[in-house]
Amino acid sequence: MSTAVIRSSSQKNKQYQPYIDAKWGLKNHWYPALFSDELKEGEFKAVTICGEPILLRRENGKLYAIEDRCCHRGVRMSKKPFSFKPCTVTCWYHGFTYNLENGRLDTILAAPNDPLIGNASIKVYPVSEKYTMIFVFVGDADYAPVPPLEHDLPPPLEKEYVNYCKNLTEDGALTVGIHRSGESNWRLAVENGFDPGHVLIHWKSPLVYAHNLAVPLGARPITDKAVSIIESDDGPIGIRNNTVADPDGTWHYDLVLENKELGVKAVGGNPMIGLRTSMWLPGVLRVENFPFQGVNLYEFYVPTHEDKYEYWELMTFDPKDEEDKKRILDQYEHYLKKAVFHEFNDDDLWARDAMQPFYQNGVGFEEEKLGEMDAIIIGWRKLVARHARGIQDAPKELNGSSKC
Repeated sequence: MSTAVIRSSSQKNKQYQPYIDAKWGLKNHWYPALFSDELKEGEFKAVTICGEPILLRRENGKLYAIEDRCCHRGVRMSKKPFSFKPCTVTCWYHGFTYNLENGRLDTILAAPNDPLIGNASIKVYPVSEKYTMIFVFVGDADYAPVPPLEHDLPPPLEKEYVNYCKNLTEDGALTVGIHRSGESNWRLAVENGFDPGHVLIHWKSPLVYAHNLAVPLGARPITDKAVSIIESDDGPIGIRNNTVADPDGTWHYDLVLENKELGVKAVGGNPMIGLRTSMWLPGVLRVENFPFQGVNLYEFYVPTHEDKYEYWELMTFDPKDEEDKKRILDQYEHYLKKAVFHEFNDDDLWARDAMQPFYQNGVGFEEEKLGEMDAIIIGWRKLVARHARGIQDAPKELNGSSKC
């Protein structure tokens, strides 16, 4: 490689340095925390998002999200949460009792006259329950105004688009899914999700054979319209692979079906009509018309720790009636959950994990050699650098800062 190319690569890195710094995620954004049915009335549940421990509570039909870290000695209240009075949580260790609405220290069980009372607090988080999920806004305590949840979700497709399928946020959408932990940094999961060259890992997936899907060996951009940037002052921000031909038949990607030098061919014969991938801040993948035409697949990559993320896998259907809804749910429970969310997506999980050692300490961002198939990855990194509402710091236990 020439010196000029090396300098060019280094300069590209500088253009998206905030992304490289975002090991712990993007702050001042909405993230899914739980499915709605995972938090029953009267329950507490603990989650970690962007390194921040959060305690969720459903009480009298209302949701609360509060820092899961007692101001007194820093223990996680979720280990044994008490609620002796409505709209409060009491730490199991020394009885520090916080108001769920504002995080204020309301009393201390055995020291009701302590001067700390009313003068100390822990963080509270905006929370929203929509689309079968509970979302939490993670960021600066004084960030305002908090944007609508829909600004951090993929927007609906145009109804007149020939390959239209119903979006997660649209009325009547039937959404099903799971979430589980991934063992890599969230950025590696994101970049795997829309990487047009990574389909080789799915080359002989059971799903491909079951439906005789014509999955290419990879996709190579061939025009300057291969990638679209969606930037809005008042809406979602994203980037899209234009792997579907224009109405006039123009293709912007070469869907590679054979490598003659290696003697390798794609398997399957049924084209995946209308399949496009896009990624939206803060890290939400949408795959249109997959695994079938008329279905949208979504993946959320929620940072939890510097080398872990919560992997959300969803599908949205458009049932015609109640009978069709029952059919879809039966197909999902007995086939699609395993075939797509496990057998197919498990390939992605171990691929992301395999990258983690190389990128563990930032070495990968300096040493990687990206090619023409990676244009959208570079575009995504620059997009995040321009539009992220903030870069999350390491947890206070790791960076030495503290306030109470």
